[in-house]
Amino acid sequence: MIMEWYWALTLLLGGAVALLILGLPVAFAFFAANIAGAFFFMRGHIGLSLMPIEYTLSVTKFTLVPVALFILMGEILFQTGVAFRSISAIDKLISRMPGRLSIVSIAGGTVFSSLSGSTIANTALLGNLMLPDMLKKGYHPTIAVGPIMAVGGIAMLIPPSALAVLLASLAERSITDLLMAGVIPGILMAASFVGYVVIRCKINPDLAPPTEAPTESGWARIRPFFVDVLPLFLIFAVVVGSIFFRIAAPEEAAALGCIAALVISAAYRKLNWAALRKALRETAKINVMLLFIIAGSLTFAQVLQISGATAGVLGAIQSMEMSQLTAMLMMMLLLLFLGCFMDQISMILLTLPFFLPLGESLGMNPTWLMVMMLIAMEISLLTPPFGLLLFVMKGVAPAGVRITQIYRAALPFITLEILIMVLIGLVPAVALWLPEAFK
Repeated sequence: MIMEWYWALTLLLGGAVALLILGLPVAFAFFAANIAGAFFFMRGHIGLSLMPIEYTLSVTKFTLVPVALFILMGEILFQTGVAFRSISAIDKLISRMPGRLSIVSIAGGTVFSSLSGSTIANTALLGNLMLPDMLKKGYHPTIAVGPIMAVGGIAMLIPPSALAVLLASLAERSITDLLMAGVIPGILMAASFVGYVVIRCKINPDLAPPTEAPTESGWARIRPFFVDVLPLFLIFAVVVGSIFFRIAAPEEAAALGCIAALVISAAYRKLNWAALRKALRETAKINVMLLFIIAGSLTFAQVLQISGATAGVLGAIQSMEMSQLTAMLMMMLLLLFLGCFMDQISMILLTLPFFLPLGESLGMNPTWLMVMMLIAMEISLLTPPFGLLLFVMKGVAPAGVRITQIYRAALPFITLEILIMVLIGLVPAVALWLPEAFK
């Protein structure tokens, strides 16, 4: 069927978004749009007969292997309980600071982000471990819930981020460059969260009543850090170091990370068949979901190209003669809008076919563009009303915590993340310096 590109875009993109808003699972929404697209733009039954082939080709890519293995690595540490030990050790190091337990949550979440690569696992771990104790000791829900959700999203930036690996793989760009480019923005965000908590609790001490600091001193206080935290950085060193120094490809580094997680869990005597079975089962559940979404979305991108919608949108935007910053602003605003009702993987697969060619046509550095996309999607994790981490937090929070309190707790941290995004948008070297330095 011959159709103007804007009608094709309305049929395909509008149909998929409408189905998502109605609550249809992401994979099925894309499958439905693909069936319509194949029927209208790929000669009916011929296009429909080609869809299974396209789905198979979409998920049988070796570049998707690190995503599954990074998820497995985080699940091993989570299910064996090794990750919980690091939080307790960090708690002993931090004392006599305003909002001490909130700062412990931020520090512990940053450490776990470098081990799991999963925003959901990060938030669920801290929510289960820290939140009940903080509320019991009189912390206001906004200063208890907010830091946990905010630091949970940092896992999207700090290596080994499963979403960063997926984004670079789909864009067919350097996974190593994108992983390194996320380090400084992630650290800046964690530092800004700590600064906000300290300042806010100094202004209003009632938000976080002083809690009893650890009684240990000297070596007894520092020892848990060396025993329970420092060894975990061996996993980070194995994964990131093997990629940085080109000892292993990202796929091989992810496998080495899983082996390192098993070795460390065994060294702590936490590894058992029950924990390993649960880790494998949870990994399988998450990866099956991801593969369904990837299969539907990659085929969707191809249908968009065949229909002429992709070329039409790019042509319309290029005719506006926008600058790099203007185009970047429009792309980030679109991602923030989509994040109000869509998950991050769907956002990547829906926008990447448009963003990457547009960025290249305007001379954008692809690594810079992808870091900005990750930050925008991290912000969207906290964006009311349907930010994913808002619901994860509601699921793990005690019954007395209302969803409106969770929304309010997220707003200051959303503001901080937007400020970091603006900084990196105006000064790309903040993100690009580390990849260039290692090159």
